[in-house]
Amino acid sequence: MKRFETLLLFIVAILSLTAAPLCAEVKEYTLDNGLKVLISEDHKVPLATFEIWYKVGSRDEQSGKTGLSHLLEHMMFKGTPKYGSKVFSKIIQRNGGVDNAMTTKDYTMYFQTMASDRIGISIELESDRMTNLIMDPKETVSERSVVMEERRMRYDDDPQNSLFENFVATALMTHPYRRPVIGWMSDIASLTRDELYRHYKKFYAPDNAFIVIVGDVNPEEVMKKIKAAFGDMKRSDLQNVPVTREPEQKGEKRVYLRKEAELPYVLAGYHTPSFPHEDSAALEVLSTILSGGKSARLYRSLIYEKKLALNAGADYSGMYLDPFLFFLWGSPAPGKDIAELEKTLFGEIEAIKNAPPTEREVQKAKNQIEASFIFGQDSLYMQAMKIGMFEILGSWKLMDEYLEGIRKVTPEEVQRVARKYLTEDNRTAGILIPMKSEK
Repeated sequence: MKRFETLLLFIVAILSLTAAPLCAEVKEYTLDNGLKVLISEDHKVPLATFEIWYKVGSRDEQSGKTGLSHLLEHMMFKGTPKYGSKVFSKIIQRNGGVDNAMTTKDYTMYFQTMASDRIGISIELESDRMTNLIMDPKETVSERSVVMEERRMRYDDDPQNSLFENFVATALMTHPYRRPVIGWMSDIASLTRDELYRHYKKFYAPDNAFIVIVGDVNPEEVMKKIKAAFGDMKRSDLQNVPVTREPEQKGEKRVYLRKEAELPYVLAGYHTPSFPHEDSAALEVLSTILSGGKSARLYRSLIYEKKLALNAGADYSGMYLDPFLFFLWGSPAPGKDIAELEKTLFGEIEAIKNAPPTEREVQKAKNQIEASFIFGQDSLYMQAMKIGMFEILGSWKLMDEYLEGIRKVTPEEVQRVARKYLTEDNRTAGILIPMKSEK
């Protein structure tokens, strides 16, 4: 393990010295209608990834209409007058490519990866469905049922995901992050074709979107095609609507869920800021110290030494537009008590509050984060995802600021953010209580 850590430190050091600033690789263009285009050339292989990001997610939905953005993502594959239902993906596949999409709390993103000389296919198809979606009423009803089944399988029938859903809705009192991206079941069942279409017309517009292209392309030639396909589209009349700020939590909240399950499960979360807040880097290093592999604190203490848990972890992601949560979780080993596991999890946090982590622990965590970030550049898709994610947060140029922040974290800063945010009054705790099957 020590040899691996030394090798990792050496690799990161070499990459840090030789790699040019990440933002220097991106060329930025903006059409008159507000559509931004970010292009990064990578000529290692004759491939290219095309992504189009819309600045709309579950964060932009209203109570009673949750799941609109996710259902609309499904409907984007149901055809236009020029390309019929389900034709989009078949065209990509016939040209040797792959495609998919995702909806999150903050954005909806569609992508294709294929031979770079066929990038014009993505441009044509995405420009067409940005404005010409049919949204047939029968297709809407059918796809609504598909999403309801997806929700049933991923959340309603999954004990840990059910707890997570209830947990987040309790931890956040007013902010729209409290609602699941897929939507509540009763809301999905009531969504209509007209509501979906209004959502589409409101948010799917060139000035509420941007394109990211990474691969073996000529930026000037690509921009000619993009201007021809998207240039005549009109701006939206979209107005910025302030999002409700989550009030400060002033006391621990608790959630208990009784559900058919094999094992109990404990989940805890603390309100924390998101990147580029000055504390986000130290919080990410803290989560990696706790849960960055088998030599990290939680695995070593709870699983290997005390044999108290089957699994245990921590997670912090600052990649949200608004403040979210720092998570801890675990499942007890057979014969072990869930209350003892919860107490021990919190005890690991108290240990860092009482004494800062070692320089070695902090450096190892920083190496892991930086290596993961840098090695991800080998994938065209991940390069595009990083550019797009930072653009959502404010600017793709924040990529360099992110790594600089990680490199500057000290043991004392890790201790400080643990003391500041990981407090009992700022905590929500959830417990899954297994029930025997009625069968």
